[in-house]
Amino acid sequence: MITVPLGEAKNTLSKLVDEAAAGKIITIAKHGRAMAQLVPVGKSKGRRIGAMQGKLVIPDDFDAPLSDDLIAAFQGTHS
Repeated sequence: MITVPLGEAKNTLSKLVDEAAAGKIITIAKHGRAMAQLVPVGKSKGRRIGAMQGKLVIPDDFDAPLSDDLIAAFQGTHS
């Protein structure tokens, strides 16, 4: 872990970001007291586009018009 004074961090931010991206943890201190840390970003845990490929089935009539009864039920006019 590297500790850098705030003034130096302001002047060398780009270099410090590169070091953090390389895996180092940089602590930024103000008046000798740790105030913040610059840490590497972990890998995204979000799902990747296309991750469900082959797992979903869309019926051939997916975009067919709805029946009058079903439309009435959605509109609340079904008796």
